[in-house]
Order: sequence, then structure tokens, then C-alpha cells
Amino acid sequence: MSKKNLVRAKINIKMTPGEMLKTLRELQELSQSELAELAGMSQSNISAIESGSRKVGRERALALSLALKVHPAVILFPDFDIKVVA
Repeated sequence: MSKKNLVRAKINIKMTPGEMLKTLRELQELSQSELAELAGMSQSNISAIESGSRKVGRERALALSLALKVHPAVILFPDFDIKVVA
């Protein structure tokens, strides 16, 4: 099979901000308690955000993004697709 016949894979996973937060935390091998300490919030807040019972919000997103070393948009808009907007 030649490269001409290959089709680039398209990854498009619908995620909530809470699911993205959990994914980022797990990829960095952090517990909820460890992330809570790094972000200056309680473990129960992390749990509530990940489960979807509490919204992330701007201030929490900023604190979490600093702790996880990602841009806040990664957490707030995990399923953003510029092709859909444009």
C-alpha cells in the first residue's frame, strides 16, 4: 500500500470540561488531592468538576490550567473545532 492511499485519521472526541480535567490530571499522574493542592482548591471541588455536578468557571479554569500547565481553553472548550465555527 502506498502513502497515496492512506487517509489521515481524524480524532474528534466529545468531552465535557470535567472529563477533560480528569483526562489531563490522569495523564500527569496526579490524584485529585494533589491537583487540588497545586490549584489551591479542595479535593471535593475537583471531584465535583470532574463529575459534572459543578461548573469549572473562569477563575477555577485559570487555577487548574496553571497547575496542569495547559492553556485555560483546553479545559473550558475541550471539543472546540475551528472548522465547525468557520
